[in-house]
Amino acid sequence: MKLFGKATVSDFLDDCIVYRNLVPVDKRLPDLATLGPQVGLAPGRVPRKSEPDYARVIVALLQQASGIGDRCSVSGNRYSVNGNRSVKRLLFIGDTRLNDGTAFANICRAGGWPGIAFIGSETADPAHVELVEEENRLLYLSNRWSALYELDRFCAERGFVVDEQTAVIVDLDKTALGARGRNAHTIDQARVQAVQDTVADLLGADFDESRFRTNYDQLNQVRYHPFTTDNQDYLAYICLILGTGLVELGEVETAVAQGNLTSFDQFIKQINERVADLPPALATIHHDIYTNTQAGDPTPFKPFRRSEYRTTTARMGFLPDDTPVEQLLAEEILITREVLAVCLNWRKQGALLFGLSDKPDEASMPTAELAAQGHVPIHRQPTHVVGT
Repeated sequence: MKLFGKATVSDFLDDCIVYRNLVPVDKRLPDLATLGPQVGLAPGRVPRKSEPDYARVIVALLQQASGIGDRCSVSGNRYSVNGNRSVKRLLFIGDTRLNDGTAFANICRAGGWPGIAFIGSETADPAHVELVEEENRLLYLSNRWSALYELDRFCAERGFVVDEQTAVIVDLDKTALGARGRNAHTIDQARVQAVQDTVADLLGADFDESRFRTNYDQLNQVRYHPFTTDNQDYLAYICLILGTGLVELGEVETAVAQGNLTSFDQFIKQINERVADLPPALATIHHDIYTNTQAGDPTPFKPFRRSEYRTTTARMGFLPDDTPVEQLLAEEILITREVLAVCLNWRKQGALLFGLSDKPDEASMPTAELAAQGHVPIHRQPTHVVGT
């Protein structure tokens, strides 16, 4: 591994990015409120990445983006594309076969496009590539991010041209930033720190770090996903309530094991019936989270997500430039060199680059107050670039 200086994700994606709420950062593109009715979405509904509805929104955004001339900006230098061009094929770069692979297949179907998806996840096993073909799509699965450098040749051999009629979708989390199997743990650490900081701030003197860690580590396991849906907002709220002593961890474990507690919605409704037993400040935050949850908001714990923005950006680019690569990999959220390099090359070839992130907007963008202080969105935060 080598250090390749510093960069930002915007160096190759500019603002051609959507976070979880599917509101493009580039304001020249229509937001979900505009696109939703066009693709048949119910009002106010925000589909998740693996859903066909999500794919229809992304296809509509790509079609809109392909018609924008002078699209992208790198270091202030803009370049133009043919505003009348159309997308005819899809190249997808991600890190999970299930979630990213499903999104890729759905987008290809929705657009009627052939596609190739590179799915990377670094392991200690000998380097290998697995190809999975279905209809007009192909998954290129590799346990080395460096295999991205071979993708152009592979595409050419398949007659899959990367040019102005190609859309390149780049997953941000644990692909462009914090490569899975290499640097992804730093993203997880930032999120856990945000949960802890938020719960500690709300509980004040009653916060017990050891108790919090026990509660979080226990309920963050796969066997509790039917209850928590692996939603960190839900888990943060549960840890907050457990920290008050209103409910004990053992009660939750038993209720889940016996099938008496099957969903977060059931849990928060039970707490809502006992809200008078909470201190006034916690009753207020409970009310906010409860209201957001009942409205269908998948990220109802806003203070936690705003804290996650701060803990995430705090882990980007903070170490000196002469820091050993091993320490950078251990402590910073890094840009994946291989992703950066191939994307810059594809952009030169005229491809339309577009970034997807399942990270909530509140955890990705600064508040107005923070922006006024000079804070920037995650994709514009400089950090070190490490790879091969």
